Amino acid sequence: MAGRRLKAAERRASILAVARVLFADQGYHGVSVDDIARRLGVSPAVLYRHFESKAALYEAVLEEMTARRQSYIDAALAGPDDFGSVLRRMAQVFAANLARDPDYLRMEMQAALEGGETWQRFFRHRWKSFTDFIEEHLRERAREGHPVAVTPVVASTLFQGMIREALYAKCVQEDERFRHLEVPALVDQLITLFLRAIGETEGAPPTSA
Repeated sequence: MAGRRLKAAERRASILAVARVLFADQGYHGVSVDDIARRLGVSPAVLYRHFESKAALYEAVLEEMTARRQSYIDAALAGPDDFGSVLRRMAQVFAANLARDPDYLRMEMQAALEGGETWQRFFRHRWKSFTDFIEEHLRERAREGHPVAVTPVVASTLFQGMIREALYAKCVQEDERFRHLEVPALVDQLITLFLRAIGETEGAPPTSA
């Protein structure tokens, strides 16, 4: 009995692994259950024993990837608590996760191209910690009477776009221009540019030279 359960768990894991690669390369609409089954060398019926539909399989892939996401709480509490320092540490955690798991970024880009609202909403939630943090900080500054160089939604969009594009070029496309620039250094420079663009102090410098 235990052996059969283990075999089923292994089969499910293999389905998720193959589906993840195909969804990342071709998008949700570009992949069929038959495609996944063929890659695994099994019949579609085997997949349907573990997942009731392609949508359920896609959701399971996303859930598995999201389950490994780190919390930003430790990063936020790990040093100076000014806006720039906290954002810098959060961004480094986020970037390190995506660098280890670039398939997630591929799937996000595919979802953006396909236009599926359900999946886009899921990926927007991945950025929500940053968009909320940036936008609320700038609104608070405005309420306190401080000059704000850019509207909150524009600032959060700028942050998301620059981080996503740079990590896509570095980790997915493996752009030769970024070959000698490690992810932490790349992100640190982006955060410095972002903070300057929105008129904020740059936060704590990186710990390494």
